[in-house]
Amino acid sequence: MELKIKIAVFFLCALPGPFLLAQEDLLSLLGQQGEQQTDYATASFKTNRVVNLHSLESTASGVFDFKISHRFGFLNGGVYEFFGLDNASIRIGGDFGVSDRLTVGVGRNSYDKAYDGFVKYKFLRQSTGKRNMPLTGAVLASCAINTVKWANPDRINYFSSRLNYLFQLILGRKFSESLTLQLSPTLVHRNLVRTRQEKNDVFALGGAGRIKLTRRIAVNAEYIYVLPGQLAPGYRNSISIGFDVETGGHVFQLHFTNSTSMVGHGYVAETVGDWLKGGVHFGFNISRVFTVRRRLKK
Repeated sequence: MELKIKIAVFFLCALPGPFLLAQEDLLSLLGQQGEQQTDYATASFKTNRVVNLHSLESTASGVFDFKISHRFGFLNGGVYEFFGLDNASIRIGGDFGVSDRLTVGVGRNSYDKAYDGFVKYKFLRQSTGKRNMPLTGAVLASCAINTVKWANPDRINYFSSRLNYLFQLILGRKFSESLTLQLSPTLVHRNLVRTRQEKNDVFALGGAGRIKLTRRIAVNAEYIYVLPGQLAPGYRNSISIGFDVETGGHVFQLHFTNSTSMVGHGYVAETVGDWLKGGVHFGFNISRVFTVRRRLKK
């Protein structure tokens, strides 16, 4: 009888150990689930531009992104024009990250001597973990003011005729470290058009992608399809391809495009270059970022 009592006491003392250990393991797992983080996709593109189109990326909060964009003349200018190097179109501007979601920017263009400004807001961010979101989404609104002297100053000319607008929805996904794709449904409105054959409102669909080759080099490409019946004969869809090269605080974008303009309404609705006939510009974008204030909370 005494032996049975000892055995019973032994089991009563031994059982709580494994039970408590199992309980601690369960609590540990619950704690890990409670601490699950949201991981956001980053570096979908190296800058907030593909070539002409805005990319999924925004300028980081508190960062100023100084940009110089340059296009030489058409390659089919031949030796006389030194394959376009005798001519140039340029834009100088800057983008600022008000927050990680909101970017604003301004610029001055030699094309139409235009001043442009834009606001871009990222309303969706691709993420995994605690919050799963398969896409990144942003909206873009821009305005450009043509300041070229009036062709006929003796007639009544309206300031509103100088204004052009672009509205864009940007949706895309970073599928892997090497591949990013995006679509950009676009509306361009021009208060004044050159001919009666052209529409003031132009609807288009842009598509773009990035393939990462190395840690610092990537290939970008974009195509902007304008719906038929909106432009006069002679205008073409914009096609661009280029390489991004990152060197510390700089990103160099070397590209070929048939669009002369670097303003939204220009590269969507006023592209005239024909790739098959050598109507292609060689050009580059240079991006240099400066941190001007501490980051705001996301």
